[in-house]
Amino acid sequence: MYLEIEAKLRVPSFECVEECLRSQSASFVSETVQTDSYFDTPDADLTRTDQCLRLRVETTGTAERLVLTYKGPKQVDDFKKRQEVNLDVADAEAAEALLEALGYRRTLAFNKRRREWKWEECRIALDTLPLIGTFVEIEGPDSKVIQSVQKTLGLTDAPHVTDSYASLIDAALSRLKSTRREVFL
Repeated sequence: MYLEIEAKLRVPSFECVEECLRSQSASFVSETVQTDSYFDTPDADLTRTDQCLRLRVETTGTAERLVLTYKGPKQVDDFKKRQEVNLDVADAEAAEALLEALGYRRTLAFNKRRREWKWEECRIALDTLPLIGTFVEIEGPDSKVIQSVQKTLGLTDAPHVTDSYASLIDAALSRLKSTRREVFL
């Protein structure tokens, strides 16, 4: 269990960010497709209390990793800050069956393309999602380091987003008056 601290920034494109990362000799880590399924009780107890339960299938080339994640409510901070617990699992169907047996049901599923970089003690993720666009997430050890990386990347004026991707996609589906609960690139 650890404390996730990140800045999530909405950006029009990644061109300038990637150019800056290369000029700073940042390390490119990977390009993945992450397919996320979110679970909640029939009464939306987790959503209502700003928590989430997610099963992620992360595909890098031909390799696949499955991670079950719990995220606690956001804490008061300048950046998005919350408790996170991750558990690697071997079987997505078995994990989903376990969650359903415990009273959870899948409420939303979507995927995203992620290009991940490492620089200055931070993980910088360049995310492309259906319906909502492109974002940069800067996750680091504390707000000061994240703010410094954000400034160096030329993202000081980029709007901070404190909502989760799940809530942003849910809102986009609502605006479209869509009954779909799965959206994919």
